[in-house]
This record gives sequence, structure tokens and C-alpha cells, in this order.
Amino acid sequence: MNRSSNFRMRILSALSPALAALALAGCGGGASTAENPITSPPPPAGYQGPPPASQDVQAFKLSVWDNLQASNRCGSCHGTGGQVPSFVRNDDINLAYEAANGVVDLGNPGGSMMVTKVGGGHNCWLAADSACADQLTVWIRNWAGQTLGGANNVQLQPPPLRDVGASKSFPSSSALFGSTVYPLLTQYCSRCHSSGATTPQSPFFAEGDVDVAYAAVRAKINLDTPADSRLVVRLREEFHNCWTDCATSANVMQAAVQAFSNGVPVTQVDPNLVLSKALTLYDGTVASGGNRYDNAAIALYEFKTGTGTVAYDTSGVEPALNLTLSGAVTWVGGWGIDLRGGKAQGTTASSRKLHDLIRATGEYSVEAWVAPANVVQEEAHIVGYSGGTMVRNFTLRQTMYDYDYFNRSTTTSGNGDPALSTPSANEVLQATLQHVVATYSAVDGRRIYVNGELVAGPDPVAAGLLTDWNDTFALVLGNEVSNDRTWQGVVRMVAIHNRALSQPQIQQNFDAGVGERFYLLFSVAHLINVPQSYLLFEVSQFDSYSYLFNKPAFISLDGNQDPDQIRIRGLRIGVNGAELRVGQAYSPLDDTVAAAVYEPATGYPLSDIGTVVALDKGPAADEFFLSFEQIGTNTHAFNEPAPTPLPPPPDGDPSSEIGLRTFEEISASMSEMTGVPTTEPLVADTYNRVREQLPTVENIEGFLSSHQVGTAQMAIEYCNALVDDSGMRAAYFPGFNFAASAATAFDTPAERAQITGPLIARAVGTGIATQPSAGEITAEVDALIGRLAACGAACASDRTFVIVKSACSAVVGSASTLLQ
Repeated sequence: MNRSSNFRMRILSALSPALAALALAGCGGGASTAENPITSPPPPAGYQGPPPASQDVQAFKLSVWDNLQASNRCGSCHGTGGQVPSFVRNDDINLAYEAANGVVDLGNPGGSMMVTKVGGGHNCWLAADSACADQLTVWIRNWAGQTLGGANNVQLQPPPLRDVGASKSFPSSSALFGSTVYPLLTQYCSRCHSSGATTPQSPFFAEGDVDVAYAAVRAKINLDTPADSRLVVRLREEFHNCWTDCATSANVMQAAVQAFSNGVPVTQVDPNLVLSKALTLYDGTVASGGNRYDNAAIALYEFKTGTGTVAYDTSGVEPALNLTLSGAVTWVGGWGIDLRGGKAQGTTASSRKLHDLIRATGEYSVEAWVAPANVVQEEAHIVGYSGGTMVRNFTLRQTMYDYDYFNRSTTTSGNGDPALSTPSANEVLQATLQHVVATYSAVDGRRIYVNGELVAGPDPVAAGLLTDWNDTFALVLGNEVSNDRTWQGVVRMVAIHNRALSQPQIQQNFDAGVGERFYLLFSVAHLINVPQSYLLFEVSQFDSYSYLFNKPAFISLDGNQDPDQIRIRGLRIGVNGAELRVGQAYSPLDDTVAAAVYEPATGYPLSDIGTVVALDKGPAADEFFLSFEQIGTNTHAFNEPAPTPLPPPPDGDPSSEIGLRTFEEISASMSEMTGVPTTEPLVADTYNRVREQLPTVENIEGFLSSHQVGTAQMAIEYCNALVDDSGMRAAYFPGFNFAASAATAFDTPAERAQITGPLIARAVGTGIATQPSAGEITAEVDALIGRLAACGAACASDRTFVIVKSACSAVVGSASTLLQ
């Protein structure tokens, strides 16, 4: 086998139509076929023709013909005596099979003419053409019976060769948009495309906040060709909510987009750069869902539609369990929905297939790619098949850092209690994109896997039967059917399988990833002497505002090549004519492609990391390219651009020049004022008790009444210690007669000054402009002493000590101590 054939055999597992037919027809040998999902389509209407001539014809009948023969699908046109090709004729299944082979490609089901025709708008039986195309793809894939456990394998296709061209990029400011296109959007589109609308429809490009609207509208505007903008096409060709006649409305919108475009300068490509060829996202090979295990999937939501109020079940298992979006739900770019208080719920009638098909096997798996909005949500239901907060068949929910899994069986309550939860100490649930699978079987009970790893199991509850399941419940995402268990976050995919997936199958699905992903092949054959050579990136639309570039590798699609000694250094990503200013994770790259490591199927890996690139015009218009400091013998010296100087910081709110002493400063100050050491036992004990209610920061705006109370308690204790110690009080208040009664000790101003003078000198200070004057403080303390000494002959014997302590506490515990 030559290298080209070997390459294709290794990277592709999809069979050509002819080989697939032969493989399926052979009963006794050849390639094994993958089992089809359990289905329950309506019985074919009136088929009385000859039996299928082969196993392959039978597979076609069960997987495709039975699902399409109804008159509300393809039967009304492509049936007996109808239009050719008559692939759903009911007089002879073998002739229908012959006709179908002309419009399907078993090796590439998604590329079948039947699929692309319906996906392009030809008689889709659902509200979204893409949903019909997805269902057809599943049915054709089931017919093909691929050999890798239901896997979708990816065939790399050479991309178109296009030089990097000059382009326009959206300005960072929304000002120009706000003066041109935005007024039309707010006037004519805000009743639907704003979050405050009665029935809000994403994207919210008519939002009241112009910056939010600007971020949402970029993918709908073509700056290079305004007439091709989605805002214009929607009016001109699809007659969507025109405010006058549609031609006039479209012309007005186009003129506004043109005015916006005229104000945006063209970005010219630096001619000195060493560049690859250019690609858009959709020039790549679709990688989404590659190598997933979906044999037993009975409900599947990939959220590809991107608009409307329905999330379609594209499992291909009838009846379709479509979900209606309600409340605060928006679509996420790159496939997904963002739940911020809303939910997605199916009907009880269509949900019944979960009851029927899961009870038939006695086991199941709930698989989801989710990104929780935060880790503080409690009892927040992510996926459930239930009838309210106290009764369910199953539920997967979030409780802070934990996933909780409820399953109703003969060994649990009707609510599925007790729950199986991930270990709280491990904090398994994080506010990032995670692959979560909850499985149940009569052998292993419940298990929870996160990112391919078993994180909860074995089940502490003995496994039981599912005979008690209720068929009147409904499938719901992001809430409970009773609307009182809200979960917030992004859901990128949900699949319900009527088998308990094994860990290898779960790991296979985790490795396959999620969302709209492409393999981008940036041609570098014009830079090196290797035919059909490319730098391969796995690229996905990470969210509505960015792309994820991941795992670059060097590869040649010419299987006869043995690339060797090709140096690749300083790899950078560019968008719309300019290298990115940030996110250049591969700029430090310096590697040499070696034939000894190179694999024809996977190429030569250059890095295992990813980087996020900001979305500019949208996935249909953004043009990517690569530049190199060196590739092969081509070099370019890269000069790091000077950083944009930061503007001067804006003036903040004026801050007070007055602050608070913190708890340790207050204690140290009082010790200095009184001469009592901080280690004095009663003082230290009081400090330890009130420390937490004293200020911890110096900001005056944080002052609380508790601070003053704690300060007063400290002052009282310091003054108690000072006055109770005979030596300390004699030194502090020299000349004062503590033995005199309170009725006579404070009679004269001179006697009172023996108390107030030392306190002001030691605890307040004199001649300080920012403090109250000594006279003001003396007057207040004199008045306090006078009130306390007005007891005459009734004064207690220790009243003099109490009055001195009180005067001391008033001064030491005053604002002069607390403030600084």
C-alpha cells in the first residue's frame, strides 16, 4: 500500500458508497456493522410490496424509508408515481433503495445530496432547515452502519487557495455604529431583538445599551460588501418584518451599513510578512462530533439552529423530543444556549419515548456539555425528566461545587432520593466548560463522570428496577417543570442514551469535543518544498465573541511525502489583514519537523495548547492567516510593536484626609497615653475580647458604632489600671489629693486642672491645628467632673477614684484617639 492510500485509510474510516453497500450486504464476513439506535417510528403506511432483497435493503428500510415515507415528509412527492428519485415509493422497497443510492453518500452522510437539498430549504418538515438536515444525516449514518461504534470520522479536504487580502475590521468603539446603523435597529427591531421585549429574540442587536448591541450585531454586518450583510438580506430576500415595502426597507438598511463601512479604514497587509494562505472558518473541514459514540442515543441536542424558540432533537429517534425555549434564554455562537433564568422543556407526550425506551433496557445515560455560570448555585436543576420538585424519574443538578444525581427506582423514593453526589472536598464542579455523564444500570447503579473520569461511584444505594417510572413527566433543561429550581449557565450539548455508557465510550465522547469545530488547513506549500503541505489547526467558535485555535500540527495531504528538517519558528495568527496584538500563544514556538516523528495520518505536532482569538466580523467573514519568523528558509525579523500608552487614570472620588486608627494602633496609642503597658492582664483580656469590633482598615467611610463602643471599653480598662495603681496615678496626676472626698476634691479650677491638664497634655496634645483646642476640651471635661461630683454628702467613699477614671476614659476614648 502506498503512503497516500495508507494516509487515507488511517485518517478516514468512512466507507465509499459502493464498499459500504457490499459490507452491509455480506452476512457471513467482512467489516462488522454498528448497531442502530432503538427506534419507534410509526408503522409504514400500506406497504404491500416484495420483501427486501438483502440485509442492506432492510437496513435502508428501517433507518431511512420508514422515517421518510410519510406524506408530510417525502412521501407526497417522492413516492410511487411521484417525482424522481422515488426513494420512498411503497410498491417495491428494492426500487426505492435503488433510487436512494443515487442521492446519498454512505461514506459521507452529511454530504449526501438528500441532506444538502433539504438543508438548503427543500421541503423541510421542521421549522429549521438545519434540523431536518441533521436528522437526515443521522438516519443515513444509521443505514451506513459504520464500524467504529457509531463514530463519525473526519476526512480532511484540501481547502481553497486564497492569498491574504486587505480587509476592514470593526472599530473598537461603538460610536460610528451608534450614529449609522443603530438608530434603525432601535426604531424597527427593538420589539423583538432586545432583552426587554415581550418575546425577546437573540441576538440583541437592538438593545438599549449601544455597546451590547454592537457586540451582538457584528456577525450580521459585512463591512467589505454591505449588500451581503445579514441585516440587509433578511429584509430584501426573506421579507423579515419590513417596516415599509421590503425593497425600500432593505435599501435604507444597506445605506446605513454602507455609511458605517465608509467610516472604517481598510487594513493593509504588511508586504514583508512571511504568510500562509488565508482561510475563513467555513473553508475548513467539519470536525464536530467526530468519533462520537451515539449508538444508543434516543434524544440529542446540539443547538445548531442558533435562532428561534425551539431546540431540536436530532437523534433521529421518533418521535422527536423538541424543546421549547422560554424565559431568559439566548443562543450562543458555535452552538449552545445560555440559560439565565429561563428553561428548555419538551412536552409530556414526546418525552414519553424516554420512559418507553429506557424502561425497555433498564439502563440509561445522561450526557451534557455544560458551563455553570458560578459555583454558588444550590439545588439548581441542569437536566431533568420530572414532574415537580418532589417527584421525578431522573435529575442532574448543581449544588455549589457538586453535581447531584437523582434516579427513581424500586430501591429509592419517588423523588430519586438519596442523591449520588460528587465529593464536596474535591470541588469537581467548576464554572468552566465540562463534560458530565450520569449513568445508571441494574448492575452498577448510578455513576457520575466528569471530563472522562469517574468522580462519583459506586452507588451507596442498591440498584433497582425502573418499573416505577412515570410516563407523564417532561424533559427540562435549566430548571424544574415547576419553575422553582433555576440553574444558570451555558449548555453546549445534551444527549440521552438508553444504555449505560462504558468509561471507554465516555472517554471517546469527551475526546470528540463539542460545538461547531473545524480543521483549518493553512497552506504553506508555496513557502517550502513539500507538496500539499499545511499547518493544521482545530478551530471552533468558542462563544459569541471569540474563536479557539488549538493543537497546531504540520501535515501533508500527499501521502508520498516524508517531510524532514523544516524549521518553524515564531508562529503568529492574523485576522482580516493584521496580526493579533494579543493572544499569540505560539509566538515562542521554535521546532523542526522531523521525519522520524512525522505520522502521515496526524502530521507533526507543534503544540498541545490552545489560544483564544477575538471574533471580528463573524465566522462567515473573518479571514485568518498565519505569519512566521521562519519557516523553512523563509525568514522575517519580528519587531515587537511599542505598547499603546495608557491614558492617565481618571480622577476618582475624593478621599478624606482623616482616617481611623486600626485596632492594634488604638491599643498602642492608649498605652502611650496612660503609661499602662499593653500586657497588663485586664487590659490584654479586654483587648482580646473587643479586637474584632475595632477598625481593621483606616478608611473613615468604614466607621461603625461598634468601633466607638470597643474604643470606649478599651479606654475604661486602661484608665482603671492607671488610677488603681498608686505609683502610676501619683506620677500621672501630681499634687492631686485622691484621699479627699468627691464633694471637696474638685471644688476649685486648680484642683480640676490637676486632672484635665495631664490628660490633655498626654492624650490630646496642644498646639495641633487639626485637634479641638485645649480650652474646648477642658470646658467639656470640667462640666463632666462637675456633674459626677454633685452628690454632696451622699457620695461613696471611692467616688473620687470613679470621677478621675471617668474623666480619663472620656479623653483617652475620644475621637482624638480614634481618628488620625
